[in-house]
Order: sequence, then C-alpha cells, then structure tokens
Amino acid sequence: MNHILALRTVVVSTFLAVAVMACGGVPAPARSAHTVPAAAVDVPAGTDKSEVAVFAGGCFWGIQGVFQHVKGVTSAVSGYTGGDQKSATYEVVSTGTTGHAESVQITFDPRQITYGQLLQIYFSVHDPTELNKQGPDVGSQYRSAIFPSSPKQAEVAKAYIAQLNQAHVFDKAIVTTIEPGHTFYPAEGYHQDFMARNPNYPYIVINDLPKLEELKQVFPNWYRADPVLVQGTPSSP
Repeated sequence: MNHILALRTVVVSTFLAVAVMACGGVPAPARSAHTVPAAAVDVPAGTDKSEVAVFAGGCFWGIQGVFQHVKGVTSAVSGYTGGDQKSATYEVVSTGTTGHAESVQITFDPRQITYGQLLQIYFSVHDPTELNKQGPDVGSQYRSAIFPSSPKQAEVAKAYIAQLNQAHVFDKAIVTTIEPGHTFYPAEGYHQDFMARNPNYPYIVINDLPKLEELKQVFPNWYRADPVLVQGTPSSP
C-alpha cells in the first residue's frame, strides 16, 4: 500500500518516491511506547565486544531510528529476514509472500547494553500483540518477530515473552514469533537512516518520532542524542 499522496508536502527525489511505499497505509496516531519490566533472564556478560540482534516490529524505518539512538549500539541496519536471498528486495518483500519481515540488524557492545535490555526497548516501542501488522502497515512483512543469532538469545527471548504474558503487561497475548536460523539481508540504500534523513516526513512524524521521544524519556540512561548511522551523519531529529 502507498502513503496517501496528499500527505506529501514537498516534491521528493526518485528514491524517496520508491521508499514511501515500503511502510504502507495511511499514517495513524502512533501508540505511545509501552513501558515494560526488565528481563528476568538475560544473556550473561562475556568477553565479546560485539554481538548481533535482529528484530522486526513493523516498518523498519522506526525500529532502525530508535536503536540508532541507543547507547552501546554500534550499528543498526534496515533489511529483510525470514526468506531467501533472491526475494530480499523491497519490490518482492512488499507482496507479503516471501517469508521475509522488514527487520533491523543491531550490532551492539554487550559490555554496555545486554541482549535482554535491547529486548526491553524493543517491546516498549512496538505493539507485540498485533498479528501480521503494525499500526497502519498490514501484511506478514510487518510482523513482530525476533531472529535470534544463538540458542541463548532464543532462550532469553522465549523467557521474556513468557514473563510479559504472565505479568499481563499488555492487554492481549503477545504474538511475537521467535524464528531462528535465518539470514539477514540489508535493504536498499534509500531505506537506510530514513528517520534521521527525513524527520519531517509525515509518516515519521506521526508514527516514529514519538517512539524516539519515549526512548529519551523512559530510558534516559540508554538514550544518546547523536545516532549511529549507516550513510553519514545528518542532523539528529
């Protein structure tokens, strides 16, 4: 689905015109971040300086934009996970038939922030009770999913979902899937750093900037003003 053209207030470049189709539907008021408790089970700190987490929670513009502002994150790249390499392009993924989800590969320093803490942020900035959709975006490519890179990550994610369900943190049961064994494929360049590069774009203003503000307010110790970006350093939103 395309964004409503009436919402476009400026003439955009060709790449932006293509990118606008990625996160479909009419922009709707975003759900405020849902503060969730810390994970009772976490990946223990080790000697590694770098680990990888992959999360999907609707349009990857917002998920990437949030984690680019998290201390301890050294990289956050938008992409596709769940299908094969051949189908890992926007045009094909947008059909909702590939098995891919719009996802974000997060590289982080576990000495600064743990996998469980990343999960806490992740569950705070999207609605894990929506099945195959997120806000205005509908389709399996927008599903809530975790793609663990190790059995321990899978164990922690499973335990955390059970913890949140048992505590009735959300009004409905969490439908987030845990899908191990998949390869992450980076998305096209025009999708990278979309929030940082287009902070005034209506979809971003309505759906994603509130998530960034909630990160700043709810998790001030993890928030950093200057995002770590894929393609350079524009002004922070």
